Amino acid sequence: MTIRIKKQSTGKNLCSAVEQLAGVDLSLCYQCKKCSIGCPVSELVASAPAEIIRRLQLGAGDELLQTDLIWTCLSCETCYARCPNEINFAGIIDALRTIALEKGAAKPEGNSPLFNRRFLNTVKSYGRTYDLQMIVSYKLGTGKYMDDVEKFPTMLKKGKMAILPPMGANKNKVKRIFDAVKSKGKSR
Repeated sequence: MTIRIKKQSTGKNLCSAVEQLAGVDLSLCYQCKKCSIGCPVSELVASAPAEIIRRLQLGAGDELLQTDLIWTCLSCETCYARCPNEINFAGIIDALRTIALEKGAAKPEGNSPLFNRRFLNTVKSYGRTYDLQMIVSYKLGTGKYMDDVEKFPTMLKKGKMAILPPMGANKNKVKRIFDAVKSKGKSR
């Protein structure tokens, strides 16, 4: 596979910015590709996890922020579990998403950012996800109110979704996490 890198002067090297945001050392990756082999979406995207890391190592510029895996990654951490050097690829993807949003890079097709925002809003409000509110909020955001509505009764019957919000989560602890992330973002 040929990897083309366009070096651009970005002011701050993308690799070092990602390493700093994600708290990883990309030089530890020796391209065993276990992350890509285990990734559930690697066959659906143009660039698999190992390729993203390699492109960062080779000095990729802002063109990497256009990669579809940034928005397709499920953050399931299968890659992290398989990595012999414990490189947190989900953290790398989060860092790339953050940088892409800060720089106004192309947004993904579809509703991934909307879904992510709605999910995080419910976690912030309840201390954990409240599926029913998240789905209603997401459907209102997309305008596709009736998509998948036929699945709702089955999910309720099987106990896969609760009507009432979750109880018992430490909301103050979760709020402190959100506040810390928000203040960290302002300090950059």
